[in-house]
Order: sequence, then structure tokens, then C-alpha cells
Amino acid sequence: MQCPRCNTEMRNSTIEAIEINECANCNGIWFDEDELRKAKDQTDADLRWMDFELWKYEDEFRVSPESAKCPKCGVGMAAIIYGETGIEVESCVKCRGLWLDGDEFGKIIEALTDELETKSAQEYVKASLEEAKEIFTGPENLISEWRDFLTVMRMLQYRTLIENPKGNDAIIEIQKSLPR
Repeated sequence: MQCPRCNTEMRNSTIEAIEINECANCNGIWFDEDELRKAKDQTDADLRWMDFELWKYEDEFRVSPESAKCPKCGVGMAAIIYGETGIEVESCVKCRGLWLDGDEFGKIIEALTDELETKSAQEYVKASLEEAKEIFTGPENLISEWRDFLTVMRMLQYRTLIENPKGNDAIIEIQKSLPR
């Protein structure tokens, strides 16, 4: 497979046990369909529940004449903003593979981690309700959706304690008073 940026042969590589294709020259990464989500999930378990629907707003995509060609299909790729990260990735409109320039995977993980750490308790309440629905209607299997729900609930608990330090202090005092 040829790199869509510098046209050199890409090598097989892995990110957290997910097989990808990487360019040794420009460090760009090619993910076949759904491999980016799997790599993200394997990189940080707390990010698993943060699902992205890249293809949700297809009418907002743009394919520019200078856009790179898909290394798998050879068709022009669409520029897509990846979720809430603000990072533009290129995706093949035919095979739905994704191209990330050299540092974009790290930037996506960093942006998602920042989002995870800055959500308010109210946002986590909303997310927990959405995840509870997904237990029964979500795209993943029951166990995966249940894990996502539990992760959101744990993050809600952390955020609630951060936003309410007096409650946190009370819990610590209660824990100290318990017999060991």
C-alpha cells in the first residue's frame, strides 16, 4: 500500500494490538474501517464510551481537488472533523478507511482526554442517560455497552466530588471513622 502523502510504501505496524499501515517517511497512519475506534478504545479504557459518528453529517464533508487519494481504493478522500476534537482527518468515501497525518492520533487522544476531564457533572448525567439507553439499543454488544455505562457513572462520581469538595471531605471523614 502506497502512502497518499509521499507515495512511499507503507509498512504494517500496530497501535495497542490493532494492525494499521504506517508511512516510515511522513509517519502518517492508515486505519481500515473501524480500526481508529478500536485503537482509541485500546489506548485508554476511559475513552471507550466516547463514540463518534464520523459519517453522521455527510452533507458537511468536503472533497477538495488537492485531497489525497485513498491508498486502498484510489478515490478522493473527504476531509472530516473528528468528533468534538476539531482535528481534520481524511476518510475514503468508498471503503471508509481513515488517514491521519503523523501526529493526529496523539492529538485525538489528547483532545478526548481533555474533554473527558473537563465535562461537568451535568454533562455526565446527560451522558449516563444516553449510555443507559445504549445498553439496550446501542451499536455494540450488551457487555460493551454496559462497560461504557459504568465508565460514565464512574466519571460522574469523580466529577461530582471535584465540583463539591465539601462532599468529598465528608466522605473522607466517614471513611476515617470506619473500623478497619
